[in-house]
Amino acid sequence: MAAKEQAEVGFFREFWGFLRDNKKWSLRPILIVLVLFSVLIILSGTGLVPLIYTLF
Repeated sequence: MAAKEQAEVGFFREFWGFLRDNKKWSLRPILIVLVLFSVLIILSGTGLVPLIYTLF
């Protein structure tokens, strides 16, 4: 019954709580790099490809 009364927490909020409570700050740079690569992959399918190539 207590689980039903608890508000649903999203994945990212739960993960952030895990990082904060367990002091796993060493994972932060890895997550930042993964997010940046994800953005690059998403943008590679758009018309922004020439802009991305000029950055590198």
